[in-house]
Amino acid sequence: MPTHTRIRMFNTKETYPNQSLDNDLCQAVRAGNTVYVRGQIGTDFAGNLVGLGNPQAQAEQAMKNVKQLLEEAGSSLSHIVKTTTYITDPRYREAVYVEVGKWLKGVFPISTGIVVAGLAQPEWLMEIDVIAVIPDED
Repeated sequence: MPTHTRIRMFNTKETYPNQSLDNDLCQAVRAGNTVYVRGQIGTDFAGNLVGLGNPQAQAEQAMKNVKQLLEEAGSSLSHIVKTTTYITDPRYREAVYVEVGKWLKGVFPISTGIVVAGLAQPEWLMEIDVIAVIPDED
């Protein structure tokens, strides 16, 4: 019996056609009652970038992705325990954090925020990954 479930498996050669990559990955992994969600950006699951040049719109799409992945794994936004947010410019912090905060109102996760020189694609202005739990059935 597998120790974990991989959700939305993909290969990077389709995801990043402009790069010479061939890695097998997935969007989320459920291991026991923990869900690890891969960094989500402003691209929907059909591969369309939402919010070119707009960090708030990219954060909104990233959180839509996070919500959907957690639900597919049997969890929800309310069960997020940690977030890590990456932004490519410190001036994006308010727009991104206000948007993420709308999605996590009342959740109170721990969080880490990092300003980076760049993300995997130059159009990406922010990325967020999360760790959540699946509550035990009573």
